[in-house]
Order: sequence, then structure tokens, then C-alpha cells
Amino acid sequence: MKKLSLLVSLSDDASDFQREQAKAAQEAAIRLGVEARIIYAQNDAITQSEQLLKAIHAAPLERPNAIIVQPCGRTGLHQVANAAAAASIGWLALNWMVDYLPELRAKYHVPAFVYSSDQQEIGRIQGKQMEALLPQGGSVLYIQGPSSSLAAQQRTAGMHETKPENIHVRLLKADSWAQEGGHRAVSAWLRLSTSQQDRLNLIVAQNDLLALGARQMLQDQRKLLDPLFTGVDGLPDGGQKWVQKGWLAATIIVPVNAGAGLEVMVKALKTGIQPPEVTFTVPASYPPFEKLRNHSS
Repeated sequence: MKKLSLLVSLSDDASDFQREQAKAAQEAAIRLGVEARIIYAQNDAITQSEQLLKAIHAAPLERPNAIIVQPCGRTGLHQVANAAAAASIGWLALNWMVDYLPELRAKYHVPAFVYSSDQQEIGRIQGKQMEALLPQGGSVLYIQGPSSSLAAQQRTAGMHETKPENIHVRLLKADSWAQEGGHRAVSAWLRLSTSQQDRLNLIVAQNDLLALGARQMLQDQRKLLDPLFTGVDGLPDGGQKWVQKGWLAATIIVPVNAGAGLEVMVKALKTGIQPPEVTFTVPASYPPFEKLRNHSS
């Protein structure tokens, strides 16, 4: 009997977090006795669509039983998802909210669901970290991920929900999630005449690599600024280690969802029972808020 086959489409193999997603998916597949093929779209939505449609339109015996995808662009790949479901291929969107799942689930009766970190809650935690680190208020440079990313937009919205009024936020938009994106964003800001007037207390980035890039840029320029830095992702060999080294004041541990999502998909394929339409995993501040408050005192 042919093993279940799953295609895992991730955004970028240069990202530590995406590589951890791939590792988690492969480990889960081995544990469950299924096949998982990992592909990367190099942060290009058109490339991702073409890769997935090629797999969907392959000969029946070569098609995957399910697709697990973290979308790259502004959309959740509605047309691709519809093509997959029409070909009896299950569909799992990682770390992304989509509005077409009820249609897929009702029309095609294939597993179709979202398994995601709560991006808005990540932003709320960032706002609370600001409060813990700057109890007297202050000035924050906030580095948002690419504007095409729904996760970046949701994190920004969540941050504004919990940010205290006595903290002033200046928003920068990075052109990528990579360390170079943080470097370029801060470089562009430093070229503004207004940057010379800003006395920053904290630089908050939407992932750890952006925070590291911003930190490196300020060190390279030998700026007299001495802000704290925070990020998001909190991988054991990434953000958590950088907090322990003192490079970051804090990060947010974001669960790596690809392995757990794959397990849910395999169970759905074997049982024919639809999983919940949306499952959120829970992020957490690292260190906890109480330790951050001690840091600021």
C-alpha cells in the first residue's frame, strides 16, 4: 500500500524559522510513517503558486495526498487551494488566516484547515514587553516585517492594542524577514535628518533576525545610541540564545507548527474526520514579564 504523501511548501530556506518548520515536518513524517517533501518558494508568491499547481496537476499517482503551505504573498492562495481540493488533495494553511475554508470543506469534503500561531497575540505580547522594559515610558523604533505579510500587519495591530500611551512608537518597514532586512531598514532611517533628534530607548522587531540586523547596523555606524532590542521567534539556538548572551533583551517563543499541523492532517486523512477549521498555538514572552520588569528596575 502506498504511503501517504504530503507536500510542504515553505517560504524561504534562508530563514532559521522556516528551516525549523521543515525539520519539524520531516520528523513528524518519519514518526508517522508517511512521506513529506519540502519545497521553498524563495519568498515569491508566483513561484509558490506555480510549484503547487505543478504538483496538483501531476499524474494521479504522483500527486500528494495533502499540501501544507505557508503562503508567501498577500493572499492565502485561494485559487490554488480550490484546485487542490478539486483534485481531492487536503489543504493546510500554516500561520495564515484565510476566508475560503468553509467553501472547500462543504464542496469537496477534503481536510481543509488553518494551523497557526496567533499573530495578533504575538503583537500584544510585544506591547506588553514594551511596558515591562519601559515602565516610565520612552521612545521605540518598531521594525515591521514586509508589508505584503498578513502576519506582519496582524502583529502591528496587536502591538497597538497593548502599548502604553506613554511609549512613542516610530514604525519602520523592512523589505524582508532576514537579518539584512533589519540592517537596511535602520540604515534608511539613519539617513533621515529626524533620526538625529530621536533618543531611542528600545528597538522592537517583528522577528529576531530583524532585531539582530538592526543591532549590527547601529554597531557598524558606531552610534552612541544604547537601546535595548527585542524580537520574535525565540528558537532555542536563535532568539533564546541571543537573549542569554545579552544581544536581545527579550524575544517571543513562537511554536514551530509544521510538525503538529502535519500530524493533524495525517489523522484527518486516515479517519475522514475534519479537524477544527482554525487552531491557534500559544506564543509566550521570553523571559517572562516578571523578569523583564526586574531588568528595567
